[in-house]
Amino acid sequence: MEDYNRHTIKMSVMNEALLKLLDKSYAPSQLVETTYKKFDLAFKTDEEGLPILLFMGTKDKEGKIRGERYARRIVRDEEGKIVKSHWDHKGRATP
Repeated sequence: MEDYNRHTIKMSVMNEALLKLLDKSYAPSQLVETTYKKFDLAFKTDEEGLPILLFMGTKDKEGKIRGERYARRIVRDEEGKIVKSHWDHKGRATP
């Protein structure tokens, strides 16, 4: 039950303001580091510059994010336009 509660708490952090930050386009195929509220964020972008892998937590002395990892699932139509997009919780970022 403890893991479920931790997962629920971390997922509640994915609010509209954070999703708005992650919906922007950035430099293609890059690792972008920023902060959001009390969290350090690092996300990798795809070839179009959309964030697809998110690490959220606290940076350690070595610069690694200790926290949670999320992966973005994007569904596109035949023309390449985004039809659906959501973030899946994948577990701990750095054990």
